[in-house]
Amino acid sequence: MRFEERLADRSSWSTAGRCPIEQTMKVVGSRNAMLIMREAFYGTRRFEDFMDRVVMSSATAASNLKALTGAGLLERRPYREEGERSRQEYILTDAGNDLMPVIIGLFEWGIKHGRIRTRIETVHAGCGEPAGVQVRCRAGHPLSSEDLELRLRSTYPEEPR
Repeated sequence: MRFEERLADRSSWSTAGRCPIEQTMKVVGSRNAMLIMREAFYGTRRFEDFMDRVVMSSATAASNLKALTGAGLLERRPYREEGERSRQEYILTDAGNDLMPVIIGLFEWGIKHGRIRTRIETVHAGCGEPAGVQVRCRAGHPLSSEDLELRLRSTYPEEPR
């Protein structure tokens, strides 16, 4: 990665406390949070199913689901099966769905560099070809780390919703 001239002296600036990656990791930076998000992408919706599929205690599941809901990645919705009391299920929000490339990227990295082999793969349902994550500019050019430059924006972006 290259740096715009104003940012070339790394000792003269820091993003600590103001970095989007840092803020994101506060929400999804734990193993359990990411595995809950994986399960949500796989279609898991119910508390007990998250607990069972990620193998975590009810307290850990409750804490992570509360944090992910509070961060706007999951939304709680009531459901009720006949003869049962009303319960809550967890649905991916648009913000949660925006994490899909991150989840797939972690999956790909794990296949390439991890020690566990799996027969599971992510493919395009339309044609059957493997799906993958690529960094591209808005013009569509594929990029490597050597093609990226960190620079200052001329203005601040709008506040997040």
